[in-house]
Amino acid sequence: MKKQQSGFTLVEIAIVMVIIGLLLGGVLKGQEVITNARIKNINNDYNGISAAVYSYQDRYRALPGDDAAADAHVGGTLGPGTIGNGIIEGTFNDATCTNPVAAGDPEPCLVWEHLRSSGLVSGVAASGIQPTNALGGLIGLETGDGVAANDNSISKLFIGFAGITGDMAVILDEQNDDGNPNLGSIRAVDATGDTIPAAGNYIHTATYGLGFEM
Repeated sequence: MKKQQSGFTLVEIAIVMVIIGLLLGGVLKGQEVITNARIKNINNDYNGISAAVYSYQDRYRALPGDDAAADAHVGGTLGPGTIGNGIIEGTFNDATCTNPVAAGDPEPCLVWEHLRSSGLVSGVAASGIQPTNALGGLIGLETGDGVAANDNSISKLFIGFAGITGDMAVILDEQNDDGNPNLGSIRAVDATGDTIPAAGNYIHTATYGLGFEM
């Protein structure tokens, strides 16, 4: 007589389910830790860059990237824009920045050359290549022109972070501002294809440029 094969008992199934739950919990917790670390990194970048820009202004009475006397101050390149007008002209994540800096590079590229040459941020002094944030997007400075199609009506100097996922954008905005992508000191900005939300909500599955007003 053949021996009948028995199935899993309820206890065995319960044990398996507990193990699966523990594994899923560990994965989710790990993702939360990574997300929090990235958010902290972006906040630290904003604070550090703000301090460097303000220090440059205090030392040389000019904005990095727009300094009409950059050559005398830090041995930096002069920009092709209207230098010395207190405006950083161009797009914060301009991908045409070169290393070493060339005379035709836009002011957002020269920002980094001036800051590095002054010793206020680390990196090769002659380079205009923008640093990247925790998600791999470019970090840069730009003065908004108040046109919503370009920078969501930001009319001040802002630090831009490209490639921020919607779920992280919500957290950053709520932590530091009002949680609204179209209002306040942090706004979703149109940066090389990033979508400005029409309504006052971030789309968690979308990708944004975030502008932090200074």
